[in-house]
Amino acid sequence: MNRQNIVPTLLKNTRLPLARPSRILLFKSQWCMCRPRFISINTHTDNSPLPEQINNTRNTKKQSNNTPIDVLSETLLKDPLSLLLLPSTDSDIYEDRLPGPNDDVWVGLSSGVDSSTSVALLKELSERQKQASSVPGSGKVRGIFMANWSSTAKCAEADWADVQRVCKTVGVECERVSFEREYWQEVFEPMVDMYRQGMTPNPDVGCNRHIKFGVLIKYLKAKYKNNNSKKWWLATGHYARIATHKPSGETHLLRPNHLPKDQSYYLSSISADVFPHILFPLSHYTKPQVRQLAKSVFHLPTAEKPDSQGLCFVSQEHNTFRHFLDEYLPPAPGDFVIKGLADDGTEIKTVVGKHKGIWHATVGQKSGFALPQGRPETKGVWYVQAKTPESREITLVRGNNHPSLFSSLVNVNHFDFLGGSPPKDLTNLHVQYRSLQAPEPVKSLECKQQGSSNDYSLAVEFESPRRAIAPGQYLVLYSGDRVLGSGIITSTTPIANPYS
Repeated sequence: MNRQNIVPTLLKNTRLPLARPSRILLFKSQWCMCRPRFISINTHTDNSPLPEQINNTRNTKKQSNNTPIDVLSETLLKDPLSLLLLPSTDSDIYEDRLPGPNDDVWVGLSSGVDSSTSVALLKELSERQKQASSVPGSGKVRGIFMANWSSTAKCAEADWADVQRVCKTVGVECERVSFEREYWQEVFEPMVDMYRQGMTPNPDVGCNRHIKFGVLIKYLKAKYKNNNSKKWWLATGHYARIATHKPSGETHLLRPNHLPKDQSYYLSSISADVFPHILFPLSHYTKPQVRQLAKSVFHLPTAEKPDSQGLCFVSQEHNTFRHFLDEYLPPAPGDFVIKGLADDGTEIKTVVGKHKGIWHATVGQKSGFALPQGRPETKGVWYVQAKTPESREITLVRGNNHPSLFSSLVNVNHFDFLGGSPPKDLTNLHVQYRSLQAPEPVKSLECKQQGSSNDYSLAVEFESPRRAIAPGQYLVLYSGDRVLGSGIITSTTPIANPYS
């Protein structure tokens, strides 16, 4: 319709050592949230602007008086659907989609304010459509809650209780499902394997691809296998946008209106095949507006619930994420090394300490290892420059801005283009290798197809060197606001050698 009209129960034969699994909780994502305690990991290790330094809001909805969206509180209070229904400023190129009165809508609920407001908005839309039609529509809005962790986890039960309260307030049914085994096999195990290999993975991206918009989509499709004519949607509280590109008829994934909450990075690897079923009702709302609607219009019990931060598959008994990984990875001790040049130009490598596993270090962050400050050759603050899985070495360099921490060329494998193939125009592109960083202009890009039809390798050169790009991170390619696809960074080319 357009606008005009965790741990699972112990899994057998798992290849990972499962120590004390009953204490594991799931990680931060849109509705895999736990809130008792969080282990925060600082991934902002380059010099790019912080989220609050990025342009706050893009005015993508037409306003007759040119009033900025952020101050349209009175309008929203009178009509909470105003931003959902107004045409976008790019309506000559993109058409936003809405469910029709006969469509079923399933809203993924996490117990957070974003998903709670999403279900309230869609229920309000459904009621308005019924009132405007002489023939009542057959569509229904429902909630769906995924508990992909142990059913006895206190945080899961607390979140489920909040979801039930929200659904009662809004007036919708809610179903609870569990994909513990799929989560464990498709997200958790690959994450631990990547840490073992010295990489820095992002499990949120994998959860979106394989679980929320993978297994859950298949689960919903199965409900309609005997009713193929019934149109249905899966809506979530993500801050992103999916719209139909009018010139091509394709469905594109786009950035949202509220850039400080942009979650398109985390959605960059989901299959474009599921786009026709996906709704992001918050795409044109800001976070302050969502909280205002939840509190003052819909009176939701989660209106003032804090946002979840950091990883939360770590139990309360773990002080650091490193300690958590130690329970899943066998000890693999190695050396901290610093490198230099001899008089004849050969490389000198000096062992300065021992570590228990290369997953204890993150490229670009402080080493966490104290070197003797009384000696000129080791004085100063030392940072992780590289990790070498084969030799189990962690290379350190002195100083936060050591040139070897900067790279202007990255290599990416298993890059999936949304839509299956690269666009014809690969100019004027930007990339992100972290969520919410300022988009990085691309100087040059080489693209080679690998074995399968949508498996590419990329060599991406930035216009200026960037700091602390770690293998394992996702590199997401953008053309303007459109997400073109993403892949995993496998290596970087530092602009200097790590010599001290």
